[in-house]
Amino acid sequence: MAKKTAEDAAQAQAQPGKVTAKPAEKPRLQRYYEEQVRPKLQEQFSFKSTMQTPKLEKIVINVGVGEAGKNAKLLESVVQEIGLITGQKASIRKAKKAISNFGLREGMPVGVTVTLRRERMFEFLDRFVNVAVPRIRDFRGLPSRSFDGRGNYTVGVKEQLIFPEIDYDKVNKIHGMDITFVTSTDRDDEGMALLRELGMPFRGETPVQVSPS
Repeated sequence: MAKKTAEDAAQAQAQPGKVTAKPAEKPRLQRYYEEQVRPKLQEQFSFKSTMQTPKLEKIVINVGVGEAGKNAKLLESVVQEIGLITGQKASIRKAKKAISNFGLREGMPVGVTVTLRRERMFEFLDRFVNVAVPRIRDFRGLPSRSFDGRGNYTVGVKEQLIFPEIDYDKVNKIHGMDITFVTSTDRDDEGMALLRELGMPFRGETPVQVSPS
């Protein structure tokens, strides 16, 4: 079937009774950033333009799977779990070079990774802060010294079970993951201020309560 021309599409849109799809609503944390966090940070750091204000650019989740080369089912289960947690299909990381001492061959699967941006990034951060983190055993806050000197923050999670999307009875093996929050700033104090205002519960601080208008 031939594709509709722009004229046909316009005529169809103009027909009475036709309902046009509404644009998807932004995630609540994204709206909160735009409405409240961005203006607050601009004032706090005396930025002349909103373009200078720090923003979250992406979230990268990495899971090392040392047994991946020998256990294909374990690798497959990790890929499925990260997909459930993030809502996005994960990629398999492979060794770039061989290391004979570890029995590692070039091209051998060594882990799983996924990069979240835009809406999925904000949705994951919202669930991580408000649902997953409170389920960490004996939780006393996330470490505030895990910035890399360039405004990015990495936190290690010991068990995937803190995420409610994971069914304990279907878990092949308990594993951890590293979650990196990449920001647009190259300063740790600005990166920390951004994550703090987005609700990140740093150790020794009272978490900001996110409530978009």
